[in-house]
Amino acid sequence: MGRGGARGGSKVIIEPHRHQGIFIAKGKESMLVTKNLVPGESVYGEKRVSIEGGEEGVKIEYRVWNPFRSKLAAGVLGGMENLFIEPGTKVLYLGAASGTSVSHVADIVGPEGTVYAVEFSPRSGRDLINMAKKRTNVIPIIEDARFPHKYRMLVTTVDVIFADVAQPDQARIVAHNAHQFLKIDGHAVISIKANCIDSTAPAQAVFEREVDLLRGEMFKPLEQITLEPYERDHAMITGMSHCYER
Repeated sequence: MGRGGARGGSKVIIEPHRHQGIFIAKGKESMLVTKNLVPGESVYGEKRVSIEGGEEGVKIEYRVWNPFRSKLAAGVLGGMENLFIEPGTKVLYLGAASGTSVSHVADIVGPEGTVYAVEFSPRSGRDLINMAKKRTNVIPIIEDARFPHKYRMLVTTVDVIFADVAQPDQARIVAHNAHQFLKIDGHAVISIKANCIDSTAPAQAVFEREVDLLRGEMFKPLEQITLEPYERDHAMITGMSHCYER
């Protein structure tokens, strides 16, 4: 635990969150934060908080993780029991966009971990590549997540797949990548936007159908939460891969 200042001079106390690698900055208000892997640099204009470190004159910098801009942060604040993403983890991140959430995942896994960040859009991919120039534990991959064989030479076996691809066949996309890269008994964390999958069905029915699809793809569902109030008609689902032959 440490004390420090945010802009404006108010005192801030940093406490570890129950999820390893994530912290809470307590000042006038409580904020979710990650320890900045590249001190002095913000990625997307996010606020930063510095506290005094163990050694005199040494400051430790944290970055505010906004749940309205990150599904994963919304899942943490929504009470996810287990994210499976922690220091040293190898993560395959599908739907990396411009790297906003990926940068926080890079902070969490730290220098001993790796984030393989897959994004199809070349425009978002440019931002992702620029972010990865300084966060060297991020491997940006500008490819379509539906075709994991195209990047099989770039990705090793991973501990966790996080997916936020907003595609109707998201469960199949996750499964294809899992069969290629996920370790036996590894985990998947999936953000599901109901109207991307079926805009005519009630959100809960869509979520249940996705869970059934994952079961059919050798996943054991573990947990499901809503991402309200941060995201409407979104759920986050976790599952563990069963043992299968590659």
